[in-house]
Amino acid sequence: MGSAELYAHLATGTTTVCRAWAVRRSDGVVLGFTDHDRGFSFDGITFKADTGMTARALQQSTGLSVDNSQAMGALSDAAIREADILAGRYDGAEVTAWLVNWADVGQRVMQFRGSLGEITWAGGAFEAELRGLAEVLNQVQGRVYHRNCGALLGDAGCGFDLETPGYVMERAAEDVAGRQVFRFAAAGGFEDRWFERGRLLVQSGAAAGLLGLVKRDRRLANGGREVELWERLGADVAPGDLLRLEAGCDKRAVTCRAKFNNFLNFRGFPHIPGEDWLASFPSSGTVNDGGSLKG
Repeated sequence: MGSAELYAHLATGTTTVCRAWAVRRSDGVVLGFTDHDRGFSFDGITFKADTGMTARALQQSTGLSVDNSQAMGALSDAAIREADILAGRYDGAEVTAWLVNWADVGQRVMQFRGSLGEITWAGGAFEAELRGLAEVLNQVQGRVYHRNCGALLGDAGCGFDLETPGYVMERAAEDVAGRQVFRFAAAGGFEDRWFERGRLLVQSGAAAGLLGLVKRDRRLANGGREVELWERLGADVAPGDLLRLEAGCDKRAVTCRAKFNNFLNFRGFPHIPGEDWLASFPSSGTVNDGGSLKG
């Protein structure tokens, strides 16, 4: 990466360095920024100088404390758009920052790697919190012992292939109400409530890349279907935009067995005794022969 060369350049006392950072959104879009007055490129990323984006000093420390900084800039159609922020396209986006010799971009050192936190905007400008990698240590780790499955449908723990025929519906949007309710004239082949607790992904149009969690899925008497999300999407979905609906899972053992035929991968503990069993005790009115207690 040329870090040794950069340190040697800094030791000369006369430097040509600037900061550069890349933002990788969840939809795969990568944006590059620099506080230098001219743009440059490396690692296949173009770092633009005309965005008005700057960063405050990065606070870093040893141990497990969280590194943090802030990025500020102007909202513009060419770089960071308010519509994209509202749509949630920058939520949790990956951020990498370098100190770069703009006269020789091969001389650079990575100074920060993390994700975007809270984003605020007003008066045509935005301010974004940068969270370091230590931030993930604040999240709960490990498994919880309870009856329901702890995996996400389709992840490595679950192992179920969502591309299995009968578990995904892809079709164009028809009637959309408030970015939250989707109605289809005909959606046969799927049982009532088949997609509840599943996901709706928008694959084309202004909302491409956004997803919502399904709150309610109903087959209508006329053969149609109505799907409602828990929250409205951050961008408009127009008739004709391609949608993908994935089957939902309520995390119960019976659902894993009957709906997905995947009980061998069930990540819950369905045989844990309930509170009634724990509170049970032998009584003189029942036969105490060493068998199971029934209260």
